[in-house]
Amino acid sequence: MAPPRSFLWTRRIFLTLLTGFVLVPVYVMVSSSLKPLADVTDKFRWLPSDLTIRPYIDIWSTVPLAKYFANSLIVAGAATVCSVVIAVFSAYAVSRYAFRGKRVFTVTVLSTQMFPGILFLLPLFLLYVNIGNATGIALFGSRGGLVLTYLTFSLPFSIWMLIGYFDSVPRDLDEAALVDGCGPLGALFRVVVPAAIPGIVAVAVYAFMTAWGEVLFASVMTNDTTRTLAVGLQGYSTQNDVYWNQIMAASLVVSVPVVAGFLLLQRYLVAGLTAGAVK
Repeated sequence: MAPPRSFLWTRRIFLTLLTGFVLVPVYVMVSSSLKPLADVTDKFRWLPSDLTIRPYIDIWSTVPLAKYFANSLIVAGAATVCSVVIAVFSAYAVSRYAFRGKRVFTVTVLSTQMFPGILFLLPLFLLYVNIGNATGIALFGSRGGLVLTYLTFSLPFSIWMLIGYFDSVPRDLDEAALVDGCGPLGALFRVVVPAAIPGIVAVAVYAFMTAWGEVLFASVMTNDTTRTLAVGLQGYSTQNDVYWNQIMAASLVVSVPVVAGFLLLQRYLVAGLTAGAVK
C-alpha cells in the first residue's frame, strides 16, 4: 500500500530543510576560505566577487600548522592504538572468563562516562606536575602525557563497547580453536578478533575522533612544542585582527583526514555500533 501524498510531501520538505541545515554552514566555510580577508569581514555575500586560494597558502605560515598537524596525528594515533589494544584484552577477559569483582569492574568502567571531563582536569594536572618533580618524567606538556589523558575517557567506553561485541561472538568458535590446539591468546587473535573487526574498527574510530578534536585538556596539558590542531587554530586570532578566511581554510584542511577515514570505515563503524549495542 502506497503512503499518502501528504506523508511524501512532508518527508520531502523535512529532508530538504535538513539538507540545507547541514550544507549551508559547509558552503559558508568553503566560500569564506576562498575570499580575501577584507571580503570576509565585510557584509556577507552568497556569491563571492573575488575568489583566491591565498588563504590555503597562508595558513601554513601564519601559524605552524604543519607542526600542530603532526602533533595531533601522533597523539590521536597513539591514543587509538593504546585504546584498541588494551580494550581488546580487557573486553575479552570480561566476556569470556568469570572472576571475582567482574561486575564491579564493568560497572566502574561504565560509570566513568557519567562525569564531565573538567572534573579530571585539575587532578591530572597536579598529578603530572608532581610526578615530573619527583621522578623527572615530563608528563605535563608532553605528547605522552596527553595520550595518557585521552585514555582516561576513551578507554572505558572502548572496553564497554567491545565487551558487548565480544558477547555477540559465539563461544563455540573459542572452543573449536582450543580443540584445534590454540591457547587462549591463539583463540583471541585467530578467531575472535577477525570476527570482531567491525567492533574494533568502531572503537578505533571513536578513540581517534575523540583525541583529534579534543580542546579542554589539550589547551592546558600542552605547550608551544606539543600543541595540537584543536588549540593551534586559535593562533589565527590575534589582538589586532582575526583571519577568518584562514580559519575556515585551516578548518577544512584539518577535517579532511577525519572525514576521509570516516567515509572509508563507515560500513564497519555502523556494523560495530549496532552489534555492540545489542547483546
